[in-house]
Amino acid sequence: MAGHLPRHKKISLLPTKFDNNFMPKTWIIPDLHGCAATLETLLHQKIKPDKADRLIFLGDYIDRGPDSKGVLDLIMDLQKNGFRVTALKGNHEESCVKAWYAEKDKKSFWGIKGKTTEQKQWEKFGGKQTLDSFGVSNAAGIPEKYIRWMEQLEYYVETGKFVAVHAGLDFDDDNPFENLRYMLWVREFVVKPEKINHKILIHGHVPVNLELIDMAVKQKNPPFIDLDNGIYMTGRAGYGNLVVLETEAMKYWVQTVVDAVDYNKPF
Repeated sequence: MAGHLPRHKKISLLPTKFDNNFMPKTWIIPDLHGCAATLETLLHQKIKPDKADRLIFLGDYIDRGPDSKGVLDLIMDLQKNGFRVTALKGNHEESCVKAWYAEKDKKSFWGIKGKTTEQKQWEKFGGKQTLDSFGVSNAAGIPEKYIRWMEQLEYYVETGKFVAVHAGLDFDDDNPFENLRYMLWVREFVVKPEKINHKILIHGHVPVNLELIDMAVKQKNPPFIDLDNGIYMTGRAGYGNLVVLETEAMKYWVQTVVDAVDYNKPF
């Protein structure tokens, strides 16, 4: 299989194996924040997914890192080439889409169109880097196909063993799957396992130290696993990696960021 990667490089991932002993894997990949080269390296040098495997992305593909467009292109290319991709929505995708619509709808004042509140707010948290990756200065300049792709992203996915979501769930609600804002934005919550049939909640959104990720993965039946190691936090000890979890064996792989990230805000 050949597909397009950032800067139009060609790649080949493994074809589907025809082996009676082959067991498809499920890979869960957290916040990427514009680090396309790091994702590319993880896929081709570390996990080498088969087309029979499932790739679950936890959202926050854009902002802060240098190549948000490249991340989107890579994941969209995996989908086009027949990989089993489930892409979830993150709060950064939501902010980008809101800024795009606001910029499209804004009215000029005496012939001058200033930035909307939505775009200003988005840029504070890394939107500027996304605009740069598209070669535009305004959210309205992002091609519509990327906005449509981000709009249709799922909020969560549930399997027999786990629930995957970008940020978390509202366990204070009788039905924790109703609060969509929590799924994108919540930073603190207490898991109530009975509300998700005692499945493991796997999420990203809040960067945690690599040591905490290791402890959670190795724990027997943990209530939750936060996989976000702050891929853009390259100057902080214990952070600055992309961590991927393989759920059949409950093992994780670590890919140190290889993108040139220039973003110094903690969150």
